[in-house]
Amino acid sequence: MATFASKLIRLWRHRWTDESAVRCVLPPEVLDQLTRRVAASERRHSGEVRLCVEAGLPVSYLWRGAPARERAVMLFGKLRVWDTEHNNGVLIYLLLAEHAIEIVADRGIDRHVSAAQWAAMTQRMGAAFREGRFEDGLTRALEEVSALLVAHFPLSEGELDRNELPDAPVLL
Repeated sequence: MATFASKLIRLWRHRWTDESAVRCVLPPEVLDQLTRRVAASERRHSGEVRLCVEAGLPVSYLWRGAPARERAVMLFGKLRVWDTEHNNGVLIYLLLAEHAIEIVADRGIDRHVSAAQWAAMTQRMGAAFREGRFEDGLTRALEEVSALLVAHFPLSEGELDRNELPDAPVLL
């Protein structure tokens, strides 16, 4: 169980990391490029991919000791990633204050991908992030998720990309 002091330290770290940290690691030109990459990816499969980068958790999560995964799952629902026609949405979530990476996949794609594959993907992203290569890490993860979606949910002949969700990364 977390002590009062550890809760305060975590609270301070999350409040210290603000939206300027997000803009520092993902400036507008990088966000534009990531948006274009998501759009290009989704023209190749019927899945939906959302990128979400958050500076720090809300105080309510911090005070009760909630992990980054809980927040990612909540955002998966709030951003309606779960609400795709083929249940093949994927959320790639990055929490800067804790250097946490979470991938939340809907049941349609998750049944085709092992937990070890998702974990390996987050490890590769983490390696890029530790080197300060945030665009590279997110781009590689997007490419890997796209390859999985193309393999399991390719667009049929003549099928058009429905683009059920926005392509731009979500910054919180």
